[in-house]
Amino acid sequence: MKLKSQMAALAMSAFAVAGIDMAHAADLPTFKLEMNDGKLNPARIEVPAGQRIKIEVHNIGKGAAEFESVQLRKEKVLAPGADSFVVIAPLDPGEYKFFDDFHQSAQGVIVAK
Repeated sequence: MKLKSQMAALAMSAFAVAGIDMAHAADLPTFKLEMNDGKLNPARIEVPAGQRIKIEVHNIGKGAAEFESVQLRKEKVLAPGADSFVVIAPLDPGEYKFFDDFHQSAQGVIVAK
């Protein structure tokens, strides 16, 4: 009986920690990016420097898309119609390139100010 109580307490603690992490992600400044078969909207995203941000990525195209940034060490593959997000650590002021790895001509930039 004691083991079941301990396991229940451990599970509740894990859910509480996960809830805190989800709450923190919800509090981040959030920016939206649509990927549409080689087109990025917007292709330029201005964000605040010095704080974590969240970019919601929506693939509204008919083919797969991949948000990728070598500078930021981020990549996220999305099936057609899929939505996801990336969280980016605080950035120094400057420009950070990203692209759709499945459509190399789709180039964008995140500008931290």
